[in-house]
Amino acid sequence: MGMTIAEKILAIHAGRESVSPKEIVDARIDYVMMNDVTGLPAFEVFEEFRTTPISEKSVLIQDHYVPNKDVASAEQAKAMREFARKYNINNHFDVGRGGVCHQIMIEHGFAAPGRLIVGADSHTCSYGALGALSTGIGSSEAASAMATGELWFRVPETQKFVIDGKPGKYVMGKDMILYIIGDIGVSGSLYRSMEFYGSAIESLSLSDRITISNMAIEAGAKCGIIPPDDKVFNYLKNRVIGEYSPVYADSDSEYEDTFEYDASEIKPMVAMPHLPENTIPASEIDVQIDQAYLGSCTNGRIEDLRVAAAILKGKKVHPDVRMIVVPASKNVFLQALREGLVEIFMDADAYVAGPTCGACLGGYMGVLAEGERCISSTNRNFIGRMGHKDSYVYLANPAVVAASAITGQITDPEDLEVGRT
Repeated sequence: MGMTIAEKILAIHAGRESVSPKEIVDARIDYVMMNDVTGLPAFEVFEEFRTTPISEKSVLIQDHYVPNKDVASAEQAKAMREFARKYNINNHFDVGRGGVCHQIMIEHGFAAPGRLIVGADSHTCSYGALGALSTGIGSSEAASAMATGELWFRVPETQKFVIDGKPGKYVMGKDMILYIIGDIGVSGSLYRSMEFYGSAIESLSLSDRITISNMAIEAGAKCGIIPPDDKVFNYLKNRVIGEYSPVYADSDSEYEDTFEYDASEIKPMVAMPHLPENTIPASEIDVQIDQAYLGSCTNGRIEDLRVAAAILKGKKVHPDVRMIVVPASKNVFLQALREGLVEIFMDADAYVAGPTCGACLGGYMGVLAEGERCISSTNRNFIGRMGHKDSYVYLANPAVVAASAITGQITDPEDLEVGRT
């Protein structure tokens, strides 16, 4: 019997010829990543191993509270700096040198096809867009991975998702994954590996694929993997660290379930509070907003900023709305400056900030007050996710976020074009 992508990657890293779903295997990891929030508890556990970390496999990224917002976050950041210095960990991305952790892992060539990567952050599954098996772990597990270079895994069952057809003008990867989560629910892929196929998936930019893999965790998945192609290989040229070997599913691999969708039926979607499964086409919602947020590891790449800027150019953010734009990395910010996107955003009266996770997790900068509503390009809309427990977060793609910022209510960009707002 053949193997799926996740099964093959785990077999290779476990030194096995084959593995089967539900098996427990010990596997060699390629990289382990921690951020400023998850790092401190990992460092405390690591010291109990009384060894030195495998520094070339360890990546430390300051991103959640960047710059530090209070004494507690400053202490977390300090602990990471001290740990990096103590153990000579060169892969440390401090304030002003990096950005949101998942964007940095991809930009700087850590993520690549066939690799097994773990991170002390749930959205580590993002790297599946490049054909890696990547997944979130706890801080204690991260400490173990740093110390031993290995970790145990339960081999996940695999589900196959096929999206064929031509997507609409303003339909992005965000809409495809929201559509899927709306269909199967937030537990529909619990501890499964989600594999994505079809002509619509193949047509997507790498940026949109990252969005899909990023939100696999919102369906409960262990990982979300897209088979690598020339778009991935071209992106990795002169970028990737070391060698890599692409992995593909066997023709006779066995899937637990197969789901098929027609891209032409997918519209710009919105996930209403308080779960990503509460999806509905943006055109069917009549909700006033107080804030529009564009950024995060889900939709803060240059492609996302270009889409939003094209809609905002020559227009103004609604006077009752505050719009916050946060590029996902220093490199994205610089590219946005070179292309004139930052000027477009600021001319529209949007607030543009340096790379940080802050607002996405309700940490700071964009925290919502009681009763406020935000249309957001982030990945979660749980109760209190971006602020007060009685605030409301609506998830959408960058085009919907930009259109809504202009009108002051959740808006399908197609409706904005023809004046139906």
